Amino acid sequence: MVSQSLTRWVLTASLLTTVYAASLTHVVHEKRDTIPSGFTLLGSAPAEQTLSMRINLAMGNQAGLESALEEASSPTSPTFREWLSKEQVESFAAPSEETVQAVTAWLDSFNITFTPATPAGDWIKLTVPVSTANQLLNTEFSVFNHTETGTTSVRTLEYSIPSDLQAHVKAIHPTTSFSGPLRGRTPFTPVTAARSKPTVEKRATVPASCNETITPACLQDLYGIPTAQVSSSTKSSLGVSAFSDQNANAKDLQTFLKDFRPDLPSTLTFITELFDDATNSQTPSQAGIEANLDTQYTVGLANGIPTVFEDIGNDFHDGADEGFLDSITDLLNQTSPPLVFSTSYGFDVESDLSLSLSVALCNTYLQLTSRGTSITFASGDGGVASTPGVQCTGKPFPPTFPTCPFVTLVGSTQNVPEIGASFTAGGFSNYFAQTSWQAAAVDAYITKLGTTNKGLYNASGRAYPDVSAQGQNVIIVADGEQELVAGTSCSSPIFSSVIALLNDELFTAGLSPLGFLNPWIYANPQMFNDITEGNNPGCGTQGFPAMAGWDPVTGMGTPNFAAMRTAAGLS
Repeated sequence: MVSQSLTRWVLTASLLTTVYAASLTHVVHEKRDTIPSGFTLLGSAPAEQTLSMRINLAMGNQAGLESALEEASSPTSPTFREWLSKEQVESFAAPSEETVQAVTAWLDSFNITFTPATPAGDWIKLTVPVSTANQLLNTEFSVFNHTETGTTSVRTLEYSIPSDLQAHVKAIHPTTSFSGPLRGRTPFTPVTAARSKPTVEKRATVPASCNETITPACLQDLYGIPTAQVSSSTKSSLGVSAFSDQNANAKDLQTFLKDFRPDLPSTLTFITELFDDATNSQTPSQAGIEANLDTQYTVGLANGIPTVFEDIGNDFHDGADEGFLDSITDLLNQTSPPLVFSTSYGFDVESDLSLSLSVALCNTYLQLTSRGTSITFASGDGGVASTPGVQCTGKPFPPTFPTCPFVTLVGSTQNVPEIGASFTAGGFSNYFAQTSWQAAAVDAYITKLGTTNKGLYNASGRAYPDVSAQGQNVIIVADGEQELVAGTSCSSPIFSSVIALLNDELFTAGLSPLGFLNPWIYANPQMFNDITEGNNPGCGTQGFPAMAGWDPVTGMGTPNFAAMRTAAGLS
């Protein structure tokens, strides 16, 4: 069924006959002072080259949507966990008539046609030649080369829009966002030594072998994760995303389950959803380390909860977002998207995407989490440098991507007892401000930190990670062979499986799912194992130290399933 907002959009666009009479005054909408590091200018973009563009329009009632989410996610609210419906979210997100008319008239004046790109119509898509884009945005698009990969892209360092559109247009791309390959390539080493299969029963202590190899049994012991298979009628659901031609191999998953979860049916598998010309090849040699990791530690930990593998191909249609907006738009289109959604990919640093595009993408996450989906992201593997290879010695710490406050960022631990993993990306955003729900915990840490790293981070920025889980020496199966992998890419699906299992119990008790996690996380420090050792070096420094309470290495800590059950309202 076509949503009312989409119907209204089409009618407005087709009936609008008013001649665009906007002021000729243009104002700079976004600007970069210099070409980003790692890119070189090749010259002006060919006038006839086409650009697939997207424009983010102001929501009709963003303040209302944020208020509704705050009421639903605050543990002290009388409407706690009363999540919004798809239709309610779209009614908040749909642009106003004034915005629709102003933008339509502007584009009509250049004979540009467009269509809505999201259910609410807050994103629109259009295809124009570079010559038209130059006129539309009062700029000159150029071709830039990414030195490391040799790939080229058409971008600009500055663009303008008519002054009377400033309140209506939030972001336009591709314009000033410059990104290289997505991070998410998990380091691995082959397993050469013979390893015994784990016992199924929970043990009183964590075996010493878990210092060498993390298995599902180790995680069950460490965090108290239940082992019993859930009911086939469970309402809980779980999803993981894949980018960069990563293939999740079903046969490898079967082998993983036989080896490490023999108590579960080896026939358990994931549901594949393909987008942007993804294929998810099942050729054994094309099995992806990252994709296998994500599916094996969701299917293999979540005890039969339906798991969706959302595979985003390389023919993405969202420009500089490189599939991230396509991914979340797909979920917004679904009547029943996964109730937990984990992503282990990202850009190198926060500034790879422009501020406007980052905020616009974050507001799309706002829409999904308002419907009761918990969104998790791996925080990154470069310590305070965000991603391995980022050059930042003598410079302020570059924040990771994403730092959106509407997602839960997951860092890593290692060893037993646990310490913070040195590779965990943690710190403070330059794009998003500190949120009210984390203020007390983060301010307490900054006070204890004192002058350490002074001037190298934004103390008033959104702090991350929020939580953590094991991320070192995690065993998977790829192309039929056991491998050890490491990174926060391991931690996000592990933590997400914990949330999915809690949701299953909540549904059984007749309660609502956890949904937007962050206010609940910071309100309940007792439901985590507080990690007080470790640090995350980078940028020529020792990074941040782990301490009691929240810290930028392990967040609030690792899951304590029994305590989380209690905090969730389960007896």
